[in-house]
Amino acid sequence: MIELEKARKIINETDREMARLFEKRMNAVREVASYKKLHGMQVLDLQRETEVIDRNSKFVENEELKSYYVSFLQSNMEISKTYQRRLLEGMRVAFSGVKGAFAEVAAKKVFPDAATAPFGDFKAAYNSVVDGACDCAILPIENSYNGDVGKVLDLAFFGPLHINGIYDIEVVQNLIANEGADLNSIKEVISHPQALGQCAEFIKKRNLSSVEAINTAVAVKQVAESGRTDIAAIGSEEAAKEYGLKIIKSHINESNSNTTRFAVFSRTAKQPSNDDKHFIMLFTVNNEAGALGKAISIIGNNGFNLKALKSRPTKELVWNYYFYAEGEGNINSEKGAKMLKELSKKCSELKVLGSFEKEIILK
Repeated sequence: MIELEKARKIINETDREMARLFEKRMNAVREVASYKKLHGMQVLDLQRETEVIDRNSKFVENEELKSYYVSFLQSNMEISKTYQRRLLEGMRVAFSGVKGAFAEVAAKKVFPDAATAPFGDFKAAYNSVVDGACDCAILPIENSYNGDVGKVLDLAFFGPLHINGIYDIEVVQNLIANEGADLNSIKEVISHPQALGQCAEFIKKRNLSSVEAINTAVAVKQVAESGRTDIAAIGSEEAAKEYGLKIIKSHINESNSNTTRFAVFSRTAKQPSNDDKHFIMLFTVNNEAGALGKAISIIGNNGFNLKALKSRPTKELVWNYYFYAEGEGNINSEKGAKMLKELSKKCSELKVLGSFEKEIILK
């Protein structure tokens, strides 16, 4: 009995110390949640969790107990994520469009516990973060089938916000109409130009006329309000549910791998990390022969892989362009600092829009 009392005493003392450390840990979790809210970052970070488990499980010398300690860590992480989600419930995420837009679908996947805030266009959503009305904005920058979203790239170049993450989300376009409509009754389709482009082959085969709308969900709303059975919208399943319409035909986009890349814009750049493997920067080159080629060479000569380079008119001077560049490599390293210093001599403007560990594919 004496031995049992000794063991219980050790457990009680350990539990008391663990309670103190638990509070200390959760206070740190609160700080992590505040940082993620400020920088528009997800609660879930699977790679970070794996690294923590791999590293911390090595501290347990008793092999018999190691698997139990892993379970203990996993339980702690679930509690941590639950607490972070509660703290982030007041977070507001801006998107362009109305309820049911693909951007809102993306926002809910990236920030499932945040409140979504619809805005009439990309600029209004972007400026809501600049003005402080929202914590971050999730905006499309590219579609795998229909190309860049130029208006968003322009906002990134001329505006003050940073990109702290890019998320790939599959886009399934559906033909959506009022009750009583069928495939044969539809003569006209309404949607955003990107969606119309993604479904151009379907529209052509059905010999349908098309009308542009500011957003796919706006198009669905217009069809719902019209009550007509000769028109349909192209949009998401969520939009169809939101406005009480039916899907006449699903997955009408031409490509079976129709993916949109959404960027999260926030007022503050996240803290540079040695784990960052990707970066985005914007620049204009000096008006001299071979300036662009020299700038590209500087990037490659410093060991960075340029994945994408896109030009856009600056709109300030005729035939003057800025360049949007995505690359692989840690731009926050000494090598990155050297590359940026060399680039600044060849560029009239140079802006690092963001760096992040990896592009995340969301299902």
